[in-house]
Amino acid sequence: MNFQMNNDIKAVLYSKEQIDEVARDLGERITKDFEGKNPLVICVLKGAVLFMADIVRQIDTYCELDFMDVSSGEVKIIKDLDVSVKGRNVLIVEDIIDTGRTLASLVELLKSRDAASVKICTLLDKPDRRVKTVKPDYVGFEVPN
Repeated sequence: MNFQMNNDIKAVLYSKEQIDEVARDLGERITKDFEGKNPLVICVLKGAVLFMADIVRQIDTYCELDFMDVSSGEVKIIKDLDVSVKGRNVLIVEDIIDTGRTLASLVELLKSRDAASVKICTLLDKPDRRVKTVKPDYVGFEVPN
C-alpha cells in the first residue's frame, strides 16, 4: 500500500527501518526492566497507538495494555483507564514529549492512584521545549525544537 506525503511535510526524519530498530532496542530494555513485574502499559491516545503496537510486539514478558485519552493544554481526561493502577508497575507510552505539561499531570495522577512505579517511553523527545520536569526512561529519538 502506497501513501502519498502531505504537501506540508518537508522531509521524513526517520525511516521505517530506523523506527523498527529503535522499537526492538527499547523492547529489549523494557523486557529486562519489567521481567516478572506484569507491567500495565498505558497508551496515550491517539498519537502513540502505532508506536505502542511496535513496542509491545518487542516486549518479551507478560504485560497488560490499557488506553487513556488526555487533552493537552488544560489537562483533562477524555477516556480514563479500565483497570486500577494501584500497586502496579506502569509504563506510559507516548509519541512525543514536548512541553511536558500533559505528561507531568498524567504521572502525578497515576502516582496519586498508588501506582508502584511509573516509567515513560516515548518515540520522540523534545527536551528544549520542556516547561515541566519530565524525564522519559526510554527514548527513541531526541529531536530539536
